[in-house]
Amino acid sequence: MKKYIEKAGFTLFELLIVISIIGLLVAAASVAYSGVQQRGRDARRKEDIQAVQKALEMYYAKNVGYPEGCIPGDEFLPGGLPDDPKPETYDYSYVCDADTDTYCICAILEQAGTGNSNAGCVYASGGDYYCVANQQ
Repeated sequence: MKKYIEKAGFTLFELLIVISIIGLLVAAASVAYSGVQQRGRDARRKEDIQAVQKALEMYYAKNVGYPEGCIPGDEFLPGGLPDDPKPETYDYSYVCDADTDTYCICAILEQAGTGNSNAGCVYASGGDYYCVANQQ
């Protein structure tokens, strides 16, 4: 009488199920990671715009007017105007009045619905902006 030895292992069907579950998990993780990166870059854009706003307000306090072109100089903004965290796709939009009485600085955000609309800046349609305006 012959003895049959059972071999332990997985069937092809079981392996396909496990591989497809791993693929779904990797896809979900990559989408979540992309969203986290976008939120991080948008947060940096907002911080950069607020830093420029503070520098412009300090300039106004010293000079009783805003600088031409929204560039307060190295005394108030030592690093100069900030660069966008993803310059190949997005860019900051600096908009200023020429009469040195007002300014409006905006950045285009990657995440829709995270901008603000209370800064008083007017733009053409399209894009989600975070804007700051003069406080004086």
